[in-house]
Amino acid sequence: MWEGKNKAVTFSFDDGVRQDKQLVKILNKYGLKSTFNLNSSLLGLEPKLECNGRIVDHSKVQFSEVKDLYKGHEVAVHTLTHEFLPRMCEEAIVYQVERDRLTLSDLVGYEVVGMAYPNGGQNNDDRVAEIIKRRTGVKYSRTITATGEFVPQDNLLRFNPTVHFVNLNEMKTLWKKFISEETAEDRIFYVWGHSYEIDAGHLSWEEFDEFCKMVSGRKDVFYGTNSEVLINQKLYK
Repeated sequence: MWEGKNKAVTFSFDDGVRQDKQLVKILNKYGLKSTFNLNSSLLGLEPKLECNGRIVDHSKVQFSEVKDLYKGHEVAVHTLTHEFLPRMCEEAIVYQVERDRLTLSDLVGYEVVGMAYPNGGQNNDDRVAEIIKRRTGVKYSRTITATGEFVPQDNLLRFNPTVHFVNLNEMKTLWKKFISEETAEDRIFYVWGHSYEIDAGHLSWEEFDEFCKMVSGRKDVFYGTNSEVLINQKLYK
């Protein structure tokens, strides 16, 4: 339960791209909270990316922009250079995760404890999760396996989100189900994605704004970052 409420909403966005600037404006407009998962060694680079049949800007925010841009939200680990961890040896996994965590902690001024696994597909496994738990300061890590469910999970090092935000109709349907469910048990509505996917045409900025408006402002719902929702810990000031 969160501040006396048994329903919580949280967002999670990966890669630290420039489109996050518009995304943050919309989230702030409606009092919503997100966690942003960054690759500290890629900050400031300006690549392009093919997504949904389009070439989109995948430029990263500047190192100097991170603290102010994500103020009031949470910054978390996405590995130094967006690596596929299941193929890596233990020492390489630790280096990619812990060095990113420590660099980001210094950058934002609080201890970073969250993470999202980089790369698509089966981007995590029990071996990787055990290494992260044993040898890093990460307390939770999100997968990309959307479940369509709201029940809290015991395994925080392989935590599955509710829905990928590119699926707008599914997101709206699940939200209605989430709100209408009558239960005294804790429930989490967890949305994940990449802000550049909006530029790729999966949904529009106007549609995302409308969705945020729809889910915001409820007195019976707690709105928090991943850390606030999953481990009841507020990191930022």
